[in-house]
Amino acid sequence: MAKEIKVGLVNEARTQVTEANIASTMGSGSLRVFATPAMCCLMEKAASDLMDSLVEEGSTTVGTALNIAHTAATPIGMEVVATAEITAVEGRKISFRVTARDQAGEIGAGTHERFIVFKEKFQAKTDAKIAKD
Repeated sequence: MAKEIKVGLVNEARTQVTEANIASTMGSGSLRVFATPAMCCLMEKAASDLMDSLVEEGSTTVGTALNIAHTAATPIGMEVVATAEITAVEGRKISFRVTARDQAGEIGAGTHERFIVFKEKFQAKTDAKIAKD
């Protein structure tokens, strides 16, 4: 049974900055600092994990929009924590405020939207794109 999806619910996701998620490894830059794509992924994970705990069996959410600013660099060895807070619920569209921080303070912030879908229907529609070739 689905739980109530409401404004104000919050979730966090955490990661360590390692060789695997720095800009020079991920191809988003040449420096050995936490990569912007890794920060975006962590923000989405915080929101996605929250929604997975709330939607009914057979449903999931997909990210449909992400608008962020990456405002401070984080070196290898530090932990990054992303937070997602529900700011609006409009039918199957859920909006979030997302932030990321390391031990020194905020490193990024923005907004994110997810849409509730039925897993099998969504996957079948996506897979049908291959048959159109």
